[in-house]
Amino acid sequence: MAPASTRLDMLDEAIAVIRELWKDENTNFEGEFYVVENARVDSMPEEPPPIYVAAAAENAAELAGRAGDGLISVAPNRDILERFDRAGGEGKPRYGQLHVCWAQDEADAVKTAHEVWPNSAIKGELGQELPLPRHFEQAAEMVSEDDIAQAVPCGPDPERHLEAIREYVDAGFDHVYVHQIGEDQEGFFRFFERDVLPKL
Repeated sequence: MAPASTRLDMLDEAIAVIRELWKDENTNFEGEFYVVENARVDSMPEEPPPIYVAAAAENAAELAGRAGDGLISVAPNRDILERFDRAGGEGKPRYGQLHVCWAQDEADAVKTAHEVWPNSAIKGELGQELPLPRHFEQAAEMVSEDDIAQAVPCGPDPERHLEAIREYVDAGFDHVYVHQIGEDQEGFFRFFERDVLPKL
């Protein structure tokens, strides 16, 4: 697997290629990573879709600010947003992704999150640097239910969910995408509609 810095350079160049293709004309491009010859997108929408760049580190946040139309991140990290702003991201959308597991019982929610989404508690940069799915499976074996309970708001307490959302808002995110771990999506939606959203 290429190092993170190379993957970031590849993403930067890919965004440039996409934007060239969206000019609605024949495109030729020869970069360090990609070559495009006489390509044209014939089914362009009236308005090209925005390109949001995911960032967990400051160099990716800089790319998001400079080349993207918005930022996506999975932690309420103010430093990421400041780097995003300094690179040209000020005024652009900032999406934070929050993993939660609602259930009627907190212990059941922790168990579900541990079984379905243990990657949410893999520590440090490990979760961004593993090249193969089996490596994620191996790292997830080191995650305990206690780790999940620390990393993921679990259970029916609306304050726990609200506190996690407020961390993103306080950091400067203007959108928070809440990802319910597990199968009980309807229960999650009812809970958020009744007990969480009215308090935001």
